[in-house]
Amino acid sequence: MGSIQAIRHEEVLRYLGYRGQEISDDLMGEVLSCETEMLTHAKPKSVFCIFDRIDTHDGIALSGTTLVLGGHDVREHLANCTKVVLLAATLSSDVDRLIASAQVESMTKSLILDAAADALIEQVCDEIESEIHTKMQNMHATWRFSPGYGDFPLSLQNEILTVLNAQKRIGLCATDSYLLTPRKSVTAVIGLSETELPKKQSGCETCSMRETCTFRKRGERCVW
Repeated sequence: MGSIQAIRHEEVLRYLGYRGQEISDDLMGEVLSCETEMLTHAKPKSVFCIFDRIDTHDGIALSGTTLVLGGHDVREHLANCTKVVLLAATLSSDVDRLIASAQVESMTKSLILDAAADALIEQVCDEIESEIHTKMQNMHATWRFSPGYGDFPLSLQNEILTVLNAQKRIGLCATDSYLLTPRKSVTAVIGLSETELPKKQSGCETCSMRETCTFRKRGERCVW
């Protein structure tokens, strides 16, 4: 589990749609119970690699690979970056089975477990970022940019996983429709620059899910 000993309650509640409302003791007790169960079942694994950036006519290529990151938005995201990080993380198929099993027992429990998994995978990715910052402490990093944001194509999922050898190293695959399996998993790109980067909001305008996102409908964001 690395250094993660607890899931952030406020993030679980945010994924459940709470925005500062008073939480009953019963609900909080169920949230805490689900968080404990999630930590017991989750087997977080991750992998990342750092590449030199190579600009091509078709997009941004990564040194030593045939992968080209296409699309205007990822090029803008990586502006002024000389290196590119590919990362992948997963909570394991045990988490998928836990959530699916809970649906038979209690839909409420299943929803809380799902929210706890979302919060936990974000914490896992935060830990990866901390490791990258330690490794490349003289460089400045962008925020995580995943396939599906803006015009950064989901169809690159399999290529990213192949470059990272993610199937063998952490058991992470993608379906024919580019959905990650296990489901509670993330792939992302981070840019590294030798100079300080302008602050950019990792917001809705860059995301291909902006028209259907439940967070956006509530006036929230899934990342900050």
